[in-house]
Amino acid sequence: MQLQTHYDFQRRLDRRSLLRGAGVAMAMPWLSAMQPAFAAATSRSPRRFVAMTLGLGLIADNLNPTEAGSGYQPSPYLSDLGDLRDAFTVISGASHPNVSGGHRAEASLLSAAPMTGGVPSGNSISVDQLLAKHLGHETRFPSLVLSLSGSNSPSYTENGAMIPAESSPAKLFGQLFIADSPAEQQRQRQRAQEGRSIMDVVADDTRALERRLGVGDRDRLDAYFTSVRDLEKRLAASEAWTQRPKPKVSVPKPVDIGNPNDFIARQRLMSDMIRLALATDSSRFIVCHFGGGGGVVPIDGVAEGYHSLSHHGRDEDKLAQLAIIEKAIIDTWADFLRSLQTADESEGSLLDQTSVLLTSNLGNASSHDNRNMPVLLAGGGFQHGQHLAFDRKQNHPLPNLYVSVLQQTGLPVERFATSTGTMPGLEPTAG
Repeated sequence: MQLQTHYDFQRRLDRRSLLRGAGVAMAMPWLSAMQPAFAAATSRSPRRFVAMTLGLGLIADNLNPTEAGSGYQPSPYLSDLGDLRDAFTVISGASHPNVSGGHRAEASLLSAAPMTGGVPSGNSISVDQLLAKHLGHETRFPSLVLSLSGSNSPSYTENGAMIPAESSPAKLFGQLFIADSPAEQQRQRQRAQEGRSIMDVVADDTRALERRLGVGDRDRLDAYFTSVRDLEKRLAASEAWTQRPKPKVSVPKPVDIGNPNDFIARQRLMSDMIRLALATDSSRFIVCHFGGGGGVVPIDGVAEGYHSLSHHGRDEDKLAQLAIIEKAIIDTWADFLRSLQTADESEGSLLDQTSVLLTSNLGNASSHDNRNMPVLLAGGGFQHGQHLAFDRKQNHPLPNLYVSVLQQTGLPVERFATSTGTMPGLEPTAG
């Protein structure tokens, strides 16, 4: 079975059409065919996906090795990752086709939706939300959308709406592990029940609308209702989760870090929370947007603001300070990988079952260039220990990586956004 993430139709349902009943009005969107959710995954050890996204890129010369293949010499940023060498792949010369706009292209980072000059032609579902839509019903939280600060995220619904991020590790801990009060459980059940009843409420108007439509539009409307019923099923699952106890962990509730500029400490704390969410199977699809603050990161050797340093203009002093910050980001990401590597599951480590992506929409933050994006991919049951070096002038489509990850995680897709297939050289391990 194949999924399509984009559908084009010549005819559209009149936007003035409403389905009504018992005081409820259900507005009709543009008609688009939607697939029913996949059946529950059958593998004993579930696959996961974590995307960690940077707002200010990484210095390419410090990140990407000079040599391609498995015999590369570690770059300055990878110099302390020798113990993880066989657990990750470096990818250079890749970007999203038809995407430009500098910082604004952050909106296309995980959706790969075409964007010209920072103006999207219409955003679409991000890779994490596609996974959550079809496989997220297995866990209490179909997905988690997080950030180190603020609510911005690269996570988008299929209608192109950004999903606000949670930036408080303390609040996230409460959602994951602290039992809700009976009153809150009742409120959650009520919200789910109200959502599930909408199709019943507008049933009469639905039948009247169907009688006015031709065969093609009826098919499209039926596809739309199928997606609504799919949402109802997920709401029903959400209601069922309110009856189940949350997992218990033997760690104290974290204390949020007050300094908004303490980028590395915030990264480390949120990474710990992501590990707990994965280890307790609270969620399998997680995005954490690192962003890029404007203040001075409290690290020895850094005296200027992070965002200012990213606009280095090849100034040697700024490049040196920026390298200190970026090396710390990579080292902290590596510690996260190590924490997953030491967590055992029935079929290997947690890292073996989790594809962990680190990337940015900016290949060069100083010039706001969206080409040659920095990309590291770890774990997930892929054959690693290599540098996949594509053409830096004619970039390889990064959406091909997303297709590879989607297939490996359990969705048998053939395409995602502007992909042309899977990413060559990135192969699953045997078994």
